[in-house]
Amino acid sequence: MNDRIRTDVAHNARVWNHWLGGKDNYPVDRAVGDHITALYPSIGEVARADRSFLRRAVTHLTADLGVRQFLDIGTGLPTAENTHEVAQRIAPDSRIVYVDNDPIVLAHARALLTSSPEGATSYVDADAHDPQAIVRAVRTVDGALDLTRPVAVIMLGILNFVLDTDQARSIARSLMSAMPSGSHLVVTHPTLELGGEGNTDAMAFWNENATPPITARTGAEITSFFDGLEILEPGVVCCAHWRVEDGVELPPRVAQYGAVGRKP
Repeated sequence: MNDRIRTDVAHNARVWNHWLGGKDNYPVDRAVGDHITALYPSIGEVARADRSFLRRAVTHLTADLGVRQFLDIGTGLPTAENTHEVAQRIAPDSRIVYVDNDPIVLAHARALLTSSPEGATSYVDADAHDPQAIVRAVRTVDGALDLTRPVAVIMLGILNFVLDTDQARSIARSLMSAMPSGSHLVVTHPTLELGGEGNTDAMAFWNENATPPITARTGAEITSFFDGLEILEPGVVCCAHWRVEDGVELPPRVAQYGAVGRKP
């Protein structure tokens, strides 16, 4: 077994997979995930709302804004409505590069995240803490992105694993500085706002029993990740309420912010 795979410590990608009803997890992931659910019963709703936000954001970027390139950092384990599936259903020539540093995620991604014939789907083994390494890899990987054309940088539930807010802000800024005008930054992030005050004990338990450690942030702190960008309507809001489709009943509020910003 790959010595980077720990089956004795819960890992975010696998616990998230458990919350979404997937099977790509170990007993320790299910045990920690179930304990978190007991402490914070709406965590499953957060996971589903985050996934739905991804679908709506990629749909808007592809169908309405003409984006054809996506850099999805912190891919997680494949499930329904992955970035390339949403984008290539609308624009088959879309190109997607997935980034993760978990060997299980990468193994599943290479097996399951296949591209349309017209587009490209590639995978990079890199850590979000090193944005320059990500940019270098994106330039050289098979199916590389053209960084002279707009790219949507997707960081769903990732910057919360960068515990220092200044560093998280620097990562976002560094990535977007490498992207051309017309690129977008897509972020979701947990918070103790939006009714999430009860998440405090759940996060403390996570940090004692799982990896990587996590932090919540305020809406103002999350907004700062978009410094220098134009935040699209409706702004930094509950991710479940971001651009809900016409005719769809507004879902319950979850303690997870979501936003999309455009580089001028």
